[in-house]
Amino acid sequence: MKIETILIATPMHDHMRALIEEHRALDHYTLLFRHPDDVSESDVTQADALVAFKRPGNVDMSRFKWVHSLGAGVDKLMNGIDWPEDVLLTRTVTSFGERISEYTLSYLLRQTQKHAEFRRIQVLKEWDFIPPDPLNTRHVVVYGTGEIGSKVAQTCDFFGMTVTGVSRSGETKEPFMHVLTPDKTDSDWEKSMQSAHLIINTMPLTNETQQYFDSEFFEACHDVLFINVGRGESVVDEALLDALDQGQVKEAVLDVFSEEPLPQAHPFWTHPGIEITPHISAITTAEEGLACFLDTVGQLERGKALPNQVNTEQGY
Repeated sequence: MKIETILIATPMHDHMRALIEEHRALDHYTLLFRHPDDVSESDVTQADALVAFKRPGNVDMSRFKWVHSLGAGVDKLMNGIDWPEDVLLTRTVTSFGERISEYTLSYLLRQTQKHAEFRRIQVLKEWDFIPPDPLNTRHVVVYGTGEIGSKVAQTCDFFGMTVTGVSRSGETKEPFMHVLTPDKTDSDWEKSMQSAHLIINTMPLTNETQQYFDSEFFEACHDVLFINVGRGESVVDEALLDALDQGQVKEAVLDVFSEEPLPQAHPFWTHPGIEITPHISAITTAEEGLACFLDTVGQLERGKALPNQVNTEQGY
């Protein structure tokens, strides 16, 4: 594959330009640095490759030979179009798993260590003995057994939690104790949801995961902590709100949403059972994004296999 001109379309284009110039990287390529809103037809015509978080406007992706996602997910590049078969698609692989593990563990510990209860009795000046819940008594279900989900499972397993994975294939994989398919009619799936204390969504957005967490899903849950660090479009908002009101979900921690920024009128903002964070559970820094991009360029130049190549039929 011969690449001569690379279009880098990201809000942090100035930062990436400075880093590339500082390290004298990619001197043998023509580089176009643009904000996504400023990409022109001329830019697309010149470029052989695109580097971006999302598809700039209605750009025809078949004009490129290679597209690289600066994020772990590729749905913002692929959604709404038929991906051209001859266009290579790669994604950023970095320390997302570690960061999401820390994020999810912080909310689980807050619950098992009874932070809210102890704060309440402190305000009342009461000396009330409330025993914390040991982590090794918790059953965690992780949706998605890829790189991120596996790292989350590894962290949970380290603390002695029982960890069940859910994947498209249902294939056994360490460190998961069990792996199920997302089939809601499966009795094993239902039993696992009923016994879960924590459910974490790390799945990418695909046709199969779109609105997967619906009323039928939440009806199988009981008093669970639900954390979404995958994609907001996987959750039916109204179904989650109903599940919170009915006690199927004890608390929901949401880092991703169908519309971002989350509209101020959205009921998630004011619901007492919901914690909101602004898509920060695994931020891609300019330095990390560039490092993975440069590594991918090097692999391409040497004709090596790409571990971060996306299966465009599956969407991840």
